[in-house]
Amino acid sequence: MDQPWTERGLVAAAAGGDEAAFRQLVQEHEGAIAATVTAMLGAGDDADDVGQETFVRFLRALPNFRGDAAVRTYLTRIAINLSLDVLARRRRRFGWLRLGVTAERDEPTVAAISPEEIDRDDRRRQIRLAVAALDPIHRAVVVLRILEERSTRETAELLQLPEGTVMSRLKRALARLAIALEPLENDR
Repeated sequence: MDQPWTERGLVAAAAGGDEAAFRQLVQEHEGAIAATVTAMLGAGDDADDVGQETFVRFLRALPNFRGDAAVRTYLTRIAINLSLDVLARRRRRFGWLRLGVTAERDEPTVAAISPEEIDRDDRRRQIRLAVAALDPIHRAVVVLRILEERSTRETAELLQLPEGTVMSRLKRALARLAIALEPLENDR
């Protein structure tokens, strides 16, 4: 590929079997998808698997991809849905565990942490844990609206929800995060 391609051109070329075009699409979007998946699942094997599966599914769908949505939007929808599937499997597998009880296993926790225990380098980790402790439907909204800075409309389209539902889930999630992260605010 000696010439610059538009996204539509890359998709058409990749759908026609051009491996270089598909590689370029992956390179352009893998960072954003990795960030979304990691925000949903945390770093680890599950996130790696979902990231890879997102692009595998995209490759399979390319011949039928109509371009109604941008590639990044389409990939994000796949990544969010796969992440929600993993979270549901985790919940079924570990449903008997209560959050916060298994801190030694590095399970997410929302337990209050005294300001003395939190140093400046630990703030991001605490925020990630608080987001990870949200239930999947609220976590998806926080990841898309806050971390990825998507609009309410775009978030609603990605999650296939009414905009009002997105706003109410975001409000509930932010209230839960405010409680969980209160010690960080008090430490300022």
